[in-house]
Amino acid sequence: MSSPRSGRRRRGGVAWLYLAPAAAFYLAFVIYPYVNSLWYSFFEWNGVGLATWVGLDNYVRVFTEPEQFAALFNAVLLIFFFTVLPITFGLVLAAVFARRRHSWGAVRAIVFLPQIVPLVAVGVAWRWIYSEDGLVNQALETVGLGEFARAWLGDYNWAFPAVGLVGTWVSTGLCLVLLLSGIQKIDPGLYEAVRLDGGGAIREFFTVTLPQLRGEIAVAATLTVISALASFDVVYIMTRGGPGTQTMVPGVEIYNQAFTNGRVGQASALAIVLSLMVYLVVILINGLAREKK
Repeated sequence: MSSPRSGRRRRGGVAWLYLAPAAAFYLAFVIYPYVNSLWYSFFEWNGVGLATWVGLDNYVRVFTEPEQFAALFNAVLLIFFFTVLPITFGLVLAAVFARRRHSWGAVRAIVFLPQIVPLVAVGVAWRWIYSEDGLVNQALETVGLGEFARAWLGDYNWAFPAVGLVGTWVSTGLCLVLLLSGIQKIDPGLYEAVRLDGGGAIREFFTVTLPQLRGEIAVAATLTVISALASFDVVYIMTRGGPGTQTMVPGVEIYNQAFTNGRVGQASALAIVLSLMVYLVVILINGLAREKK
């Protein structure tokens, strides 16, 4: 008769057997490339010839070369468009939709639609919308504001906000779905207590809805901040980081350094710095969410 301990060992072995394919995939396509990039970041290497050890020089250049520093700075600024605005709009829309659950199904679907459209297609579509003969300028001409028409993505002052608003458009649907699902789990009795106390819709929002959605807000913030810092597709398709470095982001700069400039070591250093930024921001968001609970 087998002992309970041997039975547990067999079950543990079966569990590891099921986990093995996923673990192997993770090691091969996440851990190994990351360790490789970390190693390359200490070398000056063009990807083909001999590599030269440069120590921390590549990391110093990340913060001293204007193009790379601008990319990191722009990625931080994109958090406003990818995270702050979508969560704000999502909160407002979720509060409105939760009050009339059966009347807004089609609107919810339309708001969420950008989440299922490939980002490359999003970039192509919005590049045309912002072009000189695109929808934005046509709309301005129609309402008599033609003097404000411009090549939006080629304008030094407007290119970055134009790209950022595309991120807002893409992320709002995700935030709405997360926050709306959170609102639907809130005990209706909490709202009833506020009404009995003479409170209206605004008081309900700030005293019940907002505090109860801390977890959902943290999830939405985490996902959208990662999207902002790791953005590549939309920016590369729309502007390739231009004009100048106005819309340059780390993803595009890493691509340029590695495949255009032949500086694989420098690209690896920037990628490592970007990954550390993502980890730190995620840890900060999760820490704040737990602290408020």
